[in-house]
Amino acid sequence: MRWDSVREMNCSVARTLAVIGERWTMLIVREAFLGRHRFDEFQQGTGIARNILSSRLRDLMRDGILDRMRSEGDNGRVEYRLTRKGLELYPVLIAMMRWGDTWLSDESGPPMTLIHRACGARMAPDMVCSHCGEHLTAREVVAIPRRPAPAHARRAERADRKRAVR
Repeated sequence: MRWDSVREMNCSVARTLAVIGERWTMLIVREAFLGRHRFDEFQQGTGIARNILSSRLRDLMRDGILDRMRSEGDNGRVEYRLTRKGLELYPVLIAMMRWGDTWLSDESGPPMTLIHRACGARMAPDMVCSHCGEHLTAREVVAIPRRPAPAHARRAERADRKRAVR
């Protein structure tokens, strides 16, 4: 299977990876959440080569994660802003950060602290049930797939995969 065909899979994880799975993408998104908006700020914050950054920014705009606009001040320099769709990646970024803090931090601890603006306290993001508010772990959730597609749709999907392999 070719990587670009994951976008067509009947799997939300695969489809999401088709958009944000490239190794530099979430670092660029991280920079946007940290308040960076300009090309040179993204380049400085990530260390990414300029040609690759240009390509990734184009991809993020194509996928509706970032919008490109002229700033009001500063001689109308180009800025990149998270769209609503881009802002919805915050829980993904925070989940990655939390996993890294738990499993990859050195002896000095996590490299960043999150502060809740409303109360000023340090916070640790947590998954909770949207119905009852209980804290969740993977063992407390059951994933139920929707019913399979009709047979003709499955045949068409297999044919598409075979064409993609050739």
